[in-house]
Amino acid sequence: MNPLRLLLWPVALIYFLGVWLRNKLFDLGVFHEHSFDVFTVSVGNLSTGGSGKTPHVIYFLEHFKKEFNVACLSRGYGRKTNGYLLADESSKFEDIGDEPVLIKSKFNDVPVVVCENRVSGIRQMQNDIQALDIIVLDDAYQHRSVKPEGNILLTEYSRPYVEDYILPVGNLREPAKNSARADIIMVTKCPTVLSPLDRRALIDKLNPGPYQTIYFSYMDYGALSPVDELTGSCPAKIDKAVLFTGIANSDPLYYYLQARRIELTHLKFPDHHTFSKNDVDRLINAYESLPKAGNNIIITTEKDFMRMKNNPLFESVLKLPMYIQPIEVKFHGDDGDSLKKQITEYVKRNRVHTNVSKKEGKKNT
Repeated sequence: MNPLRLLLWPVALIYFLGVWLRNKLFDLGVFHEHSFDVFTVSVGNLSTGGSGKTPHVIYFLEHFKKEFNVACLSRGYGRKTNGYLLADESSKFEDIGDEPVLIKSKFNDVPVVVCENRVSGIRQMQNDIQALDIIVLDDAYQHRSVKPEGNILLTEYSRPYVEDYILPVGNLREPAKNSARADIIMVTKCPTVLSPLDRRALIDKLNPGPYQTIYFSYMDYGALSPVDELTGSCPAKIDKAVLFTGIANSDPLYYYLQARRIELTHLKFPDHHTFSKNDVDRLINAYESLPKAGNNIIITTEKDFMRMKNNPLFESVLKLPMYIQPIEVKFHGDDGDSLKKQITEYVKRNRVHTNVSKKEGKKNT
């Protein structure tokens, strides 16, 4: 922890009291939690970001859409619009945010909606989207005005919430004990090799309730793909690269590329950063400063590319040898199969009032 953050304990105490009071008012029923006749699954975290939420949302959508009519609802952080918007293929990050644009690019057949008021958003989705079975709520763990049927909490392997502190001393948006609201705890960004001892030690540290299940996932990095077809496939041997990121935690990607013996120049920006002309100039200068000999490229993430495409500032950059590093969620051991089975059974077991139940009831009459 940064020693300077210790000076912020008085502010953290005030923040803690505000969070505690808000949650207590929900617990007592003073603030109302809304339930809906559509199954809702929340995917979120206690920290301010970096747990791999978007790749996991994509994973769950991919699984659910094979059996159910599924949609995604996000706040649309960083967008320049307000209210309810149903994304389409022409939506830009300024309209709906970079994460929803990325999700929509993966699933043309899945409705993606942004609305800062989740209750209002769900109601509108039920009017707009026919035969809707499941809504995946992106980053909704703190949005207690919606009471989800399934609550999935993500935490990073390298910095689990039990080792963190409340804002602004640490990175937690609410105390670690509030993990009790979760049905499933996902430990994300694990090493690709996870020993049974490490797994057991982390489970003991998180100390889940008897009703909670813990799963372990890691990020699988695919082959670098060009942003422009004219660029061609990525060289088998990369000598030097400029890594250009604006995500919450780029360290795992940085270390992965380093392990490939790529000499990196890292231009690192905050999560959801809106790139400026100065940022673009820095990128171009960093690339042009690399030695001319050897295979030199630019590497960015899928999420960052959502803020680059169709952006006039990046026209010259996209003509350079720039490649996207795709990321996919994978699970240790049998966790992936067990998770899919648990969620599917959970949906079917707890859908008494949902559209899924209504449809099955009609089939049985």
